[in-house]
Amino acid sequence: MNHSVKTGFSFGLTSGIITTLGLMVGLHSGTHSKLVVLGGILTIAVADAFSDALGIHMSEEAENKHTPKEIWMSTISTFLFKFIFALTFVIPVLLFVLDTAIIVSVVWGLAALSVLSFNIAKDQKKKPWKVVGEHLLIAIIVIIITHFIGDWISKMFV
Repeated sequence: MNHSVKTGFSFGLTSGIITTLGLMVGLHSGTHSKLVVLGGILTIAVADAFSDALGIHMSEEAENKHTPKEIWMSTISTFLFKFIFALTFVIPVLLFVLDTAIIVSVVWGLAALSVLSFNIAKDQKKKPWKVVGEHLLIAIIVIIITHFIGDWISKMFV
């Protein structure tokens, strides 16, 4: 996998997992509405995928060491991987009751993040448990914080 696609894949997948899970968990604990959670996922899949793609585009340009083709490959791959991966979280929401869908989504997202982190550790010849543990810890912190934010909002404004 070339550098540009690898950049888009790793960034898009990681952002797709953490952002989508954070949003889903927060919206679930705040509203307990399947429709709201589904709308949030679809919004993230489009708006945040474009935002992340532009962020990668500008970051790659700012490095001033990539060709325009490499920059656009990173941009497009970031958008596609973020968009597609965020959409995978729609499936559990459509198939299960919302409480179960959230659990399935968290397990799916953390498993995918673990596989990506393991492969990154192998490529960098680092101890996989450290890299996987660090990335999972960050994702779990986001999930916990967004859960409590959703709870807080539901108590403050209902």
